[in-house]
Order: sequence, then structure tokens, then C-alpha cells
Amino acid sequence: MIQRLQRGRREGESMSCLLAPLCLLNLLLSPLSLGAPISPAEPISQAYSLALYMQRNTSTLLQTYLQYQGSPFSDPGFSAPELQLSSLPPAAISFKTWHALDDGERLGRAQGAFLALTQHLQLVGDDQSDLNPGSPILLAQLGAARLRAQGLLGNMATIMTALGLPIPPEEDTLGFVPFGASAFERKCRGYIVTREYGHWTDRAVRDLALLKAKYPG
Repeated sequence: MIQRLQRGRREGESMSCLLAPLCLLNLLLSPLSLGAPISPAEPISQAYSLALYMQRNTSTLLQTYLQYQGSPFSDPGFSAPELQLSSLPPAAISFKTWHALDDGERLGRAQGAFLALTQHLQLVGDDQSDLNPGSPILLAQLGAARLRAQGLLGNMATIMTALGLPIPPEEDTLGFVPFGASAFERKCRGYIVTREYGHWTDRAVRDLALLKAKYPG
């Protein structure tokens, strides 16, 4: 009996010696496989497809929003390009300035804008829940726009990682919101947000089309 136990212990020790190098090999190889470089072509293509899908819905969102706000917002041909929000970067940029941006600057500005848009769309949704509680279509469209903006934000972060670019930290872009704002002020705020969401989506399509041509799959 003692001999069998000793023989079993020796066989177990031999098996451990054989398995130890394999375990060590796995530990050494795992970080290498996890750190494998990511090709930017696939996330760029995914982000571009999402931006195109968003672009097809931005005008519908803006028109639906204006329809529920009453006059003057719902009046035919309403437009107020002079209205801006200091907490939301405008999408308008000259072609010369835009073309001179490098990949990191272009993606960084877009990511900052869509981070701000996700936060502003949440605020607009809260405003409309109070101002127009019986408008499920509008509330659903605002929620969908926010989720798509978050999705594009994640895609852009993946692209920046693949290109070896630093990802800007998330910030509270809204700061202190004036909760005592009047109904008209909140309607103006929502108009600016839904308008700029469309403008930034157009700009993102142009940004990503340039990257897609630069990094073909």
C-alpha cells in the first residue's frame, strides 16, 4: 500500500512538472493576444454606416420636434440659425479649416460634440416629458437619437484606439442647468440641440468618409 502511494505521488509530481511549462506558456501568450493591434478599417466602416443611418433620420427628428412646440416653431419655414448654446459646440466650420485638421483633431472634435449631444438630448427629453407628456413619438425619437449618438461615440473611441490616438476624458458638458428656465427657453434649447444633432451628423459622415478612403478595408 505504501509503495502504491509513493508511486502515485511520484506520478502526480511528474504530471505537475509537465503541466507547469504549459501553464506558464499560457500566461505569457495571453497578454500578447489581447494586445494584438486592431485594424482601423472595420470600426471606421461601422461608424460610417451608423452615421449614414443617423443622417437619414435627423431631418425627421427636427421636424417632429418643431411640430410639437407650437408657434413660432411650428410655423412653415421656421429657422433661427442665430440661436446657439455655449455648452454645445457648433458644427459649422469652413472647408479650409476642416480640411487642414489631422485625424486626431477631426475625431477629437467629433467625439467631444457627440458626448455633448448625448447629454443635451437627455436634457431635451426631460424637458419634453414635462412640456409635451402626450407626445410618445417625439420622446421615442429623442431617445433613439441619444442612443445612436452614444453608439457613434463608442465607435469613434474604437477608431482612435486603433489609430493609437488618445481618447479625451468624458466631461460634464452641461454644467449648471437653469432649472427655472421658461417653457419658451426650453423649447429654444431643444430646437438648437436637434438642429445641431443633424449638423454634427452631416459633419461626421464627411469626417468618416475621408477616413474610410484613407484606411480602406
